Amino acid sequence: MSIYLTGLLWVLGAAVVAGVAAYAVRRFGAPDGIVENNEAAGQVFTIVGGLHAVLLAFVLISLFDSVGAAEDGAFREADGLVGAYWASESLGEPVRSQMHDLAMSYATRVVDQEWPTMQANSADVSDEGWAELERMRSLVAAAPVTELWQNDQKAEATSKLWTVYEARQARLDTAGSEGVSTVVWFALIAGSVLSIALPLVFGGPRRRVHIFIVSVLAGTLALLLFATQQLQNPYGGGAALEPEAFEAAIARLR
Repeated sequence: MSIYLTGLLWVLGAAVVAGVAAYAVRRFGAPDGIVENNEAAGQVFTIVGGLHAVLLAFVLISLFDSVGAAEDGAFREADGLVGAYWASESLGEPVRSQMHDLAMSYATRVVDQEWPTMQANSADVSDEGWAELERMRSLVAAAPVTELWQNDQKAEATSKLWTVYEARQARLDTAGSEGVSTVVWFALIAGSVLSIALPLVFGGPRRRVHIFIVSVLAGTLALLLFATQQLQNPYGGGAALEPEAFEAAIARLR
C-alpha cells in the first residue's frame, strides 16, 4: 500500500473516530454547564496540549536528525572506502589489485545484501563485511614501502579504513535500534488521546463547528504520529534511504 494512502487512512480514521465521539458527547451529554466548562477545560488543554506538542516536536526533530546523520554516515563510509583504495594505489602490486577487489566486494555486499536487511529494521548482516575490512587493513599494514611518500599514503589508507570502520559500526547500530522506545510511544499516544479528550467537553452554540474542530485536531495528531512511525528506521519506511553512496563508490572503483 502506498505510504500516502496509508497516511491518509491514519488521518481520516482518527478524524472520524474523534468526530463521532464529539457528536455523541454533544448529542447525549448533559447540556447544563457545558459552555461554562470552556474556561476551565481550556486552561487544562493549554497545558496538556502544550506539553504534548513539545514532546512530539522533540521526537520528530530527533528522528529527522537521525535520518540526516544516517545519510551522512553512508557517504562518509563509501568515500572512505574509495579514499583507502586510491591511497593504496601508490603501494604497487599486488596490493593495488587486491585492495581494488576487496573494496568492490565490500561496496557490492553493502548494496546487494546488507541494505535490504537494514530496510527490514535489522542489523543481522553477515560478518563478511567486517572480514573484508580486516583483510584490507592487514594488506595495507603489511605492504612494503621504499620511499617516504609511500609511507604517507600508507598512513592515509589506514586512516580511511578506520573511517570506514567507524561509519559501518554506526550504520549497523542505527539499523538495529528500536527507534522510538516503548515508553516514548506510550507518552505520545496517551498525550494525543488526552489532547483530544479535553476539547470534547468544550461547549458552544454550533455543534457542527465543534465536531469539525475536534476532528481536525485528531487528524493532525494522527498525521504527526504517522510521521514518527515512518521515520523510526532511516533505511526503511517513509525515510527509505537508498544506497546511493555505495553505488557511486562502485562506479568510481570500476
